[in-house]
Amino acid sequence: MRGISFVPANTHIPFMAARRVFLAASAGLVIASLALFAVRGLNYGIDFVGGILIEVQTQGPADLPDLRTRLSGLGLGEIALQEFGEPNEILIRIQKQEGGEEAQQQAMEAVKAELGSTVEYRRTELVGPKVSKELFWSGVEAVAFALVAMLVYIWFRFEWQFGLGAVIALAHDIISTIGVFALLGLEFNLSTVAAILTIAGYSINDTVVVYDRVRENLRKYKTMPLPALFDGAINETLSRTTMTSMTTLFALLALYLLGGEVIRGFSFAMIWGIVVGTYSSICIAVPLLIYMNLRPSGGGGEAAVTAPAEKAS
Repeated sequence: MRGISFVPANTHIPFMAARRVFLAASAGLVIASLALFAVRGLNYGIDFVGGILIEVQTQGPADLPDLRTRLSGLGLGEIALQEFGEPNEILIRIQKQEGGEEAQQQAMEAVKAELGSTVEYRRTELVGPKVSKELFWSGVEAVAFALVAMLVYIWFRFEWQFGLGAVIALAHDIISTIGVFALLGLEFNLSTVAAILTIAGYSINDTVVVYDRVRENLRKYKTMPLPALFDGAINETLSRTTMTSMTTLFALLALYLLGGEVIRGFSFAMIWGIVVGTYSSICIAVPLLIYMNLRPSGGGGEAAVTAPAEKAS
């Protein structure tokens, strides 16, 4: 039985011929994303701006749509309901109310009046600006540590040029994701940070697959010009890369369309991250190696990489 493939196995697409277009487009995307972040900012969720947390337990499996409808009618702004642990355990998050602590207490009482004795209150908590600020910086530190760890990992596994190229491509993915959230005004919360870390892991995996083939070809074709060698490596892994990305996208689209409002932001960030991560692995991470004085492994020197092209088998 013949396997499914989204692109032919033996393609000869000249990616390196368009590398300046790719790099210019990506630079424009990063600059636009930073400008949007500076001008419009992000629509931070309760996790980062503070608010009210209420943990309740229902007598049976919770009816989330009904609870969401009843609480949304209170006029308290953004309200998020999340099931955790058992199906009857619900975490209710309400955005910070204008008017100080008294307003928060009034909002909490309004929720209790609406839900009445149909639920058991397990925990009520006010998340203040200090806690929210700590959560924000914890998220920033998590992303920064992930980038540094990946740089070190690829540096040891390959060479420093590969590590630097991979981290630049990852930074491109993360900054453009933030730019999309700033442009569309989507809620940016801890789930989004989790999505960004997942995007980083996925993108680096794609990049390592292509880099591994580049390293292999550097050892095999010591006199081949680098653009031709890089094109060969990308085309040889293109079928695998597109197959992985498309199947992942199908699963994420199902989550986005059918998974409900709670995970919609996470799903959207992942969909964007898969698309831009696949692009950056091919069109950013590899072309950057041309500008980093890369030399073939196992000798050959400068004369070897500038010799006339030889046909790759």
